[in-house]
Amino acid sequence: MMKFRVVGAVLLTLSAFPACAQSAPQLDKIKLPDGFKIAVFAEVPEARSMAVVPELNAVFVGNRRGDKVYAAIDADRDGRAEEVKTVIAGLKSPNGIAWKDGHLYIGEQHRVIRLAVPNLASVATAKPEIVLAGLPDKGHHGWRYIGFDPKGQLVVTIGSPCNICAPSGLEGTIVRVENAKPVVIAKGQRNSVGIDWHPRTGKMYFTDNGADAMGDDTPPDELNMLSSDGQDFGFPAYGGGSDKTREFGAKASAAMVPPVVKFGAHVAALGVHFYRGSQLPETYRTDAFVAQHGSWNRSMPDGYRVMRIRMNANGDVQGVEPFAEGWLQNGRAWGRPVDVKELADGSLLVSDDSAGLVYRISYGK
Repeated sequence: MMKFRVVGAVLLTLSAFPACAQSAPQLDKIKLPDGFKIAVFAEVPEARSMAVVPELNAVFVGNRRGDKVYAAIDADRDGRAEEVKTVIAGLKSPNGIAWKDGHLYIGEQHRVIRLAVPNLASVATAKPEIVLAGLPDKGHHGWRYIGFDPKGQLVVTIGSPCNICAPSGLEGTIVRVENAKPVVIAKGQRNSVGIDWHPRTGKMYFTDNGADAMGDDTPPDELNMLSSDGQDFGFPAYGGGSDKTREFGAKASAAMVPPVVKFGAHVAALGVHFYRGSQLPETYRTDAFVAQHGSWNRSMPDGYRVMRIRMNANGDVQGVEPFAEGWLQNGRAWGRPVDVKELADGSLLVSDDSAGLVYRISYGK
């Protein structure tokens, strides 16, 4: 059983501002498969990780550089939020967002907290509880991603605080929270970010960002699968994929688990989501969507799209293809996808921390 500690010194608010998004004429440049369309769901400053909560008609949205968590509220469920509220402030890089059993979980740089939220109005008086303390409190790759596995256990990704270095302690790992303590279930990650579990196999899949300064086309970003607790995914001996680093490559181990998908170098693969709904065509069931935030120092920019990972019922990768792209135009990006989640109606949400928007991608009429 998890144990929690109530903490103070966090500003709880419920301030609102209009949810009508900034003018987005470039949405017509987003390329989607036939039958799909994209629209603005909400305007959320530097929108990062999301948690969809149908019982509250809300989508909670985290923030990496700021101190706030927001709620985008679609009370009439028409596919567009009527308002966006700041539900909590005074946090430290509250990037990670998850929801379970009436509680909002927030992954900060140094800890994970939760709030009891029976309704949105209650947030103003909620007392944060510490779920997990003592995370590495370093800014480089310090934004956390969190999620709940099929058994209802909280999982937290912890990046390595560097480009290429030898991580120490919990750095460069993924942990499961047991009795308010971290248990390492995966190691050898440079900067693992998005996590999700295959709807049929229950296996955990997660993205990992490859090292910089190894070349424009090396190393690849990754999508990995955890088959059993304790597996090693290669960093820092490998900068990504099978590409060894100059600093630590001599210590490479044959036990390193290779990725199930190698993306392009520096595309910055972030959020991953397995499709569980019924709005999209049946061929999309159990496929994964991965948001590529886009390169920051590649000679020719790459990424800035949402990829579709076609999988069979066993979780085997059948193909990789762009699903939504067009945020990069003539070498310049006007948006940067971060996370992908699913509304109750089966449409998809995509957050964009550069444009400060959350988009809704739907299929059919």
